[in-house]
Amino acid sequence: MVRLDNLTVSYRQHPALHHVSGHFARGSLTAVVGPNGSGKSTLLKSLMGLLPCAPGCIRVAARRERIAYLPQLAEIDRGFPMAVRDCVLLGCWPVQGAWGGIGAAQLQRVDAALDAVGLTGFGARPIGSLSSGQLQRVMFARLLVQDAELILLDEPFNAMDSKTTATLLALVRRWHGEARTVVAVLHDDDQVRAHFPQTLLLARECVAWGPTAQVLTEPLLRRARGMAEAWDETAEICAVDEVDEVDQVSRPGAAFKAAV
Repeated sequence: MVRLDNLTVSYRQHPALHHVSGHFARGSLTAVVGPNGSGKSTLLKSLMGLLPCAPGCIRVAARRERIAYLPQLAEIDRGFPMAVRDCVLLGCWPVQGAWGGIGAAQLQRVDAALDAVGLTGFGARPIGSLSSGQLQRVMFARLLVQDAELILLDEPFNAMDSKTTATLLALVRRWHGEARTVVAVLHDDDQVRAHFPQTLLLARECVAWGPTAQVLTEPLLRRARGMAEAWDETAEICAVDEVDEVDQVSRPGAAFKAAV
């Protein structure tokens, strides 16, 4: 579904992602993990085309309207005067566009999505009146309405109560069972081990990418922490060269101190 070929993304000439190569298979369920500042959110924004990168670095086998992206909850403007039903209806935007009409079929899909996330009867409530857990359920309902092939989730369970997390994880498993491709940035390693078959471990570079049991090992996690701590913001700019696709462990690049 998605192939990365030597992906490097920089902010002010300092790479947030550095020579990342590999692929997300169609129908896969992958967690993206790593220390703070390791490029996890940057990866999702790059896949969405929200950040510039070299042509050909990212190849996605899905039309733009079949890609869904859920940013971190903190990035959502909760003060915008919008009702829950209207927010969920935004899931129709990729197909209906700005001027497409909303009919009974779309409204039925919205009601079914709200029911699936446990928010039956919340349609008329303003999103600003919701708790963080309720708002995240609304965002997942919007994803249900969008009916995407590729679903990108940035910290979808962060600061969620256990009941909300269980409800949303059930939806993620449902999407996986429907052969949709799901990529989620997560921080809870136990959660990843329990629910995500594939894992990408980042520390600005790819540390490991493959079956979760082989990636979430103490040596690799320790290596990722060491790479994050050793990152040198003053290093010379690295010339992008050819990098073989990574199946397990990548090699450190020029932007890391020699100790790594």
